[in-house]
Amino acid sequence: MTTLADRTQSGGPTAPTLESGAASKRFVEQAQKTVQDVQAMGGMAKDMAQEKLDHLRASASEYKEQGRDKVHEVERTIEEYIRERPVKSVLIAAGVGLLFGRFWMRR
Repeated sequence: MTTLADRTQSGGPTAPTLESGAASKRFVEQAQKTVQDVQAMGGMAKDMAQEKLDHLRASASEYKEQGRDKVHEVERTIEEYIRERPVKSVLIAAGVGLLFGRFWMRR
């Protein structure tokens, strides 16, 4: 029974090393290129995600401002209605209060 050490000393076949051969060198180069390509794609994906996030932030901010304007507009309309019709406004508020009171008092 011969061992690997015996084969190496006797000049028999040995395991191939990765450093030798043009195929090994091409494989390493291609692997490095693939790593660089994947890193570049990751950078592009990050940039695209950042652009989308910035766009969403701008849209959300715009919608927030529009909502705030609508709330102020409704507030002004209600205040104007109360000033023009104070008695009617008080009666409406009392009626709404009675309705809510009846719903909450039911057991």
